[in-house]
Formats: sequence, structure tokens, C-alpha cells
Amino acid sequence: MTVSIAGLAVSLLLVAVAAGVSLVWRLGLELSILWAAARALVQLLIVGGVLVLLLAPERSLWWSWLWVALMVGYAGWTARQRAPEVPRLLPIAATAFLAASAVTMAVIFGLGVLPLSSKTLVPIAGLIIGNAMTATVLVGRRLLEELRDKRDEVEARLALGQPSSQASRPYLRAALRSALTPQIETTKATGLVFLPGAMTGLILAGVDPVSAVLVQAVVMFLVLAAAATTTTVVALGVVRNLFTPDHRLVVPSRTAS
Repeated sequence: MTVSIAGLAVSLLLVAVAAGVSLVWRLGLELSILWAAARALVQLLIVGGVLVLLLAPERSLWWSWLWVALMVGYAGWTARQRAPEVPRLLPIAATAFLAASAVTMAVIFGLGVLPLSSKTLVPIAGLIIGNAMTATVLVGRRLLEELRDKRDEVEARLALGQPSSQASRPYLRAALRSALTPQIETTKATGLVFLPGAMTGLILAGVDPVSAVLVQAVVMFLVLAAAATTTTVVALGVVRNLFTPDHRLVVPSRTAS
């Protein structure tokens, strides 16, 4: 199944619907909606052109690994832009994406769930990083807020002789729970409430539904593991940055952020 240029142009009516809702309700989001749609289209076209080059049969797999490295760097920068109040989030997020990619790819490719090739490496890496980014930003923001709002409690724990890792543990747990719950709920609802993108795309492409279901199951498990890994690494990294080596809390004020 393919979509023509004319079909793509007609589908822009759906963007007009979203902008129309904003206009009717005076939400002031019309320009944001149009900009988001235009930006997404341009980015997809650029990525499509790059993928044509990366997926060429004679192309070395190292070019795909380079593309993955660029995705990790860009995702770290994007996470930093979305949560500028979290100190030194860029290197923490990039490390988290690398850790999630290593864990999930070791299972997917190392244990032979999928064959390692450019056609599998680039899409899988995109799924890992893209789906983990929201949880990454959420856990960073939530942990910062927890430690900021409960500062008196944390400092009381420190005064009682607890190390920073122990004093921050209840708030770290709360942040992890908050960041992982949406992904867990999404995983629960998959198949009954909605059909995910990977499965829908495969079915539209003419793949056998059972095969599409198996691929989607692998993708959902991969995304869940990636979210758990990235949130853990980010939470530990943020805690490390918010405490001094001598276990003093140094949470930035809201005015400074």
C-alpha cells in the first residue's frame, strides 16, 4: 500500500481540523499546530531520504551505527531543551539512551529475536530512543520537584546521618513510579483499546496479522524495558548532581531555573 502526493495533500485537511478546533475554542494553538505538522513532514522527508541511503544493500552497517549515535546525541539535546530546569540533563539523558539501547539491543539482536541489519537497527533504535524520551523528561522533572518540595524532609534525613543515596530513595521511587506508570498503562491497553503504530503499519503494508502481532509484542516489550532503563539511569544521575560529595542537597531554586 502506498500514499500518493495527492493523498498526502488531502490528509492535510486533518491538520486543518485540529487547527480549526483550536480556533473555535480560542486556544491560541493554531500556529503551533501548523508549525508542528510542517516540521514533522520536513523531518520525515529528510529521514526518508537518509534511510534510502542507509538501507541500500551495498551500504556498510557502520553508517547505520553512526546514525544511531547521532540520534542519541540529538535526543539528549532535545531532553535538555524540554527540561532546562534539571541540572546537566544532556549528558545524563545521552548516557541513559545509550544504556537502554545496549540492554534492549543485546536481547533483540544478541539473542536472535531479530536479525541485525540496517533495516532493523535504525528503526529499533528510533523506537527505543523516541519512546523513552518522554519518560526521561518526566522522571527528571518529577525528581527535581520532589527533592525541592520535600527539602526539609531530605535535610532532616541527612542530619540523622543518612547518606544522600538513602535520604533521596523515597523521592526517587516516587519519580520512577510516576514516569513508568504511563508506559505500563499503555502496555496494558495495547490491542484492546488501540492498535499500535507498528502493528497497524504492518497490516496496512499487507503483512499477515499474526506476524504483525508478534512484531508489535516485541516492540512493546522493547519500549517498556527501554523506559525502565532510561528512567533509572536519569534518576540516579540527577540525584548524583543534586547532592555534593559531602551529602548536602543543592537543589536550584525555581527562580534560578
